[in-house]
Amino acid sequence: MSDNVKEKLTIKEWLPLIGMTFAAFLFNTSEFMPIGLLSTIAEDFAMTEAEIGRIVSIYAWVVMILSMPLMVMASRYGLRTLILSTLAVFILSNSLASIATDFWTLLGARLILACAHAIYWSIATPAVVRMVAPQFKTVAMSMLIAGSSMAVILGMPLGRVIGLHAGWRMSFLTMAIIAACTLIYLCFVFPKLEKTEKFTFKQLPELFRNKNLMGLFAIAALVPTAQYAAYSYIEPFMKFVAKMPDNMVTINLMILGCAGLLGSAIFARTYEKHVKVFLTLSIAGIAVSHLLLYPATVNEFAMIALFIFWGVCMTCFGMASQADLMAATTVSAAPVAMSIYSGIFNFGIGSGTWVGGMICDHIDIAYIGYGAGILTILGTIFSAWLASHLHKKH
Repeated sequence: MSDNVKEKLTIKEWLPLIGMTFAAFLFNTSEFMPIGLLSTIAEDFAMTEAEIGRIVSIYAWVVMILSMPLMVMASRYGLRTLILSTLAVFILSNSLASIATDFWTLLGARLILACAHAIYWSIATPAVVRMVAPQFKTVAMSMLIAGSSMAVILGMPLGRVIGLHAGWRMSFLTMAIIAACTLIYLCFVFPKLEKTEKFTFKQLPELFRNKNLMGLFAIAALVPTAQYAAYSYIEPFMKFVAKMPDNMVTINLMILGCAGLLGSAIFARTYEKHVKVFLTLSIAGIAVSHLLLYPATVNEFAMIALFIFWGVCMTCFGMASQADLMAATTVSAAPVAMSIYSGIFNFGIGSGTWVGGMICDHIDIAYIGYGAGILTILGTIFSAWLASHLHKKH
C-alpha cells in the first residue's frame, strides 16, 4: 500500500460522519414515530387508528413526489448550507407538532417535515462520501444506511416510551430538542464542501435503461407496501388483538429494535458471500413473519421469537436493497438513483399504511399480517426472478 493512502479515517472525518448518521436516524425516527403513537393520538383527537394512520401515508407520498424536483433544486446550493437548513426545518416542524391541538395542525407540521426529509435524503449520500477519502466511501455510505435502517426499527419504541410517560406531544418536542443539539454539533464539525454537481433530468434515461435498477425500484415499491400494511398498525394490533398491556407492547417494540442490531451484524458478515440470494431470503423472512403474526398472538414467547426474526429480516432487507442499488449503478449516477429509490420506497410506505388501514376498517385489524404476507410472497418471487435473470455488479 502506498504511504500516501490512509489506512484509517481521521477524527475530522469521523466527527461529521457521526453527526450525519445521527441526523439520518433522527429523520427516519421522526417519520415512523407516529406509528407507535396511533392509539394515543387517535384517542386524543377522537378519531380511529386508521384515520390517524393516514398522516403516515400522506407524509410518505409527499416525500415521494418532492424527492426528485427538490433534489434538482437543492443541487444548486452548498451541501453544508442544505444539511444545516434541513435540520432547522426539522426542529420547526416537530416543535409545531408538539403543540398541535387537532388533526390538521398535526398534518401541516408533518408536511413541513416531509419537505426537509425529501431534501435531506437527496443530498445525504453525496455529502458523506465527500467528507471522507475515496477509499472510505463505502464506510461512509454504510454508516448512513445503518442510521436509516436502525431508525425504522427503533423509531417506534423510542417515540412510544416517551409518549406513554409524558404524552405524545412530548415525543415530538423531544425530537426537536435532540435535533437542535445535532444542529449545533454539525455547525462546528461539518466541513466546508464544494457544491454538488448539478443534477439534471438528462441523467434519467440512462437510469431507466438499467434493468437491474428497474427491478430494484419495483421491489422498493412492492415490499415496503407489504411491510407497512402490517408494521404501521403493529401497536394497536398488539394492544387489541394480542391483548398485551402497554408495558409489554413497548418491550416487544424494543425487542424488535434489538433484533435490528442483530440483523446489521448478519448483513455485515454474510452479505458479500451470498449476494445473489441475500435480498430474496430477507424478503422471504419478512413474508414468513407477516403470515405468522396472527398465529403468534396465542403465546407471548411466540410473539417475542417472531419479533426477533422479523426485526432481523427487516434490517437485512433495508441494507441489502440499498447495497444492491449502489452496486447496480455508477458513482456519478448513484445520488440520482438513491433519490428515486427513496421516493419509491416512501410510495410503498404510504401505500402500505393505506392498505393496512383498509384492512382495519373493512375486514379486521387481526388480519393485517395475512394481507401483508400475500404481497410479500409476491415480492419474494419477483426478487428470486430478478436474481436469476439479471446480473448484479459487485
